[in-house]
Amino acid sequence: ENYKIKIEMSKICQITGKKAMIGNNVSHSKEKNKENLLILNLFNKKFYYVEQDCWISLSICANGLRIINKKGLDAALKDAVAKGYCDWKSIKVIG
Repeated sequence: ENYKIKIEMSKICQITGKKAMIGNNVSHSKEKNKENLLILNLFNKKFYYVEQDCWISLSICANGLRIINKKGLDAALKDAVAKGYCDWKSIKVIG
């Protein structure tokens, strides 16, 4: 069967744009089956967004967390929106 595995939106980092890869599971007889390789270290994290005076929730990977620590939350979000990894509507505001 020839089918394509969908990657859900929740499996994409909102800062770096990294997503789960699709690869082949190769058996001993060299038969190939498509599988979703969830190698991404993705988790949900809450941040206090000082510029808007609110809490936001982001789905980010470990590398995205390092970028936020290095550049700051506002600069990292502006870069991610400029590169098209997320948009302002997809950022969940908690309170």
